[in-house]
Amino acid sequence: MSRAIVIGAGLGGLASAIRLARQGLDTTLISQGLGGLQLSQGTIDILGYDPEPVTDPLAAAGRLAPPHPYAVIGSAPVAAGVDWLSQLLGPELLVGQTSANTWLPTAVGALRPTALVQPSMVAGAVQAEAAWAIVGLSRLKDFSAALVAGNLNRTELPGGGRLRCRPLVIDLMARAGEADSSGLVFARALDRPEVQDRLIAALGPELAEGESVGLPAVLGLEDLTVYDRLAQALGRPVFEIPLPPPSVPGLRLNQALLALAKAAGVRFVNGAAVVGFEAAADRVTAVMTAAAGHPRSYPGEVFVYAPGGFESGALAMDSYYQVKETVFDLPLHGLDDVEQLITGDYAAPQAIFAVGLGVDAAMRPVDLSGNVVYENLHAVGSILAGAIPWHEKSGEGIALGSAWAATQAIQEELK
Repeated sequence: MSRAIVIGAGLGGLASAIRLARQGLDTTLISQGLGGLQLSQGTIDILGYDPEPVTDPLAAAGRLAPPHPYAVIGSAPVAAGVDWLSQLLGPELLVGQTSANTWLPTAVGALRPTALVQPSMVAGAVQAEAAWAIVGLSRLKDFSAALVAGNLNRTELPGGGRLRCRPLVIDLMARAGEADSSGLVFARALDRPEVQDRLIAALGPELAEGESVGLPAVLGLEDLTVYDRLAQALGRPVFEIPLPPPSVPGLRLNQALLALAKAAGVRFVNGAAVVGFEAAADRVTAVMTAAAGHPRSYPGEVFVYAPGGFESGALAMDSYYQVKETVFDLPLHGLDDVEQLITGDYAAPQAIFAVGLGVDAAMRPVDLSGNVVYENLHAVGSILAGAIPWHEKSGEGIALGSAWAATQAIQEELK
């Protein structure tokens, strides 16, 4: 029996498991899949839009009213959770601050705001009149240098002005005989100095004076200094632009957190869907999994539920617009006007994605009257009601803030 059971291997689940294990609790993390970090941009969003672009994300998050989860979590736990992660991973993986957003280019040439970034992205913070060479790799089909450069040239910067970008395509073989390699294959190849040398040799003669170099985010998976070696060799700033999933920067964060969790003593149960639970009075006593046809019970003293939302199957809607939470059958918030949850205006946020669990300050799910459902069950991350994280750019801040609040409450409960 573990004292703490964490369900879900995304950022909220991993952060919760590491903190609980480091608090001295025997901790088991159960996950059906690999977790959402590998699909992320590899940055830490706190709040990008409210609904206009946000300059100071932590201050703006602190002004949000219910039902937004930040109104329950509070800005102090968000700041504590983000700072904890930054210190845990160190400046080799994350830099930035909670009080200022940075605007970075995307793989389609749009701009997005975020708070903490990987060092390999820092030189890509937009500045008016900056000259960028946007470099595509002919054997990488997920990144069009012409598309990125063209859209960036047409985009008015948040502070005014524009960038000056030009596309450049070079041929770099990541794997012998392969004409179409994935971003991960390129990243693993660029962990090797000899491939880095080939990239430097191909790029050097093509660059103009004063240009910074924007490359797809494939500059090494294990070696976090590839971008810096390129910058020194080329004599100019080099930065990465994240690709569509799976994301190499997201994989870097995921690998680092998995290693830290294992070092802290977290026990992993992978490929196991939680399909049910046992409870006595107002406390969960165990969860059940179905893996390889062998149901198994995992008893615990406290439970952290970090399963994601609709995208992971933790929330589901049937053909009659009935929405449910699929493991604990917890009451859902945000269902006041079910007919308006999905609209025909696909450019607008769909309210269905703000449906989720209401929680108290300890992140325990509550019913519609505010009563705690189970005293020892805590919910974190995108399962919480009141936000559409990918629309407002708040996902990592919600995950880390709720994980911090939940684990602090658990520490007080079990000490």
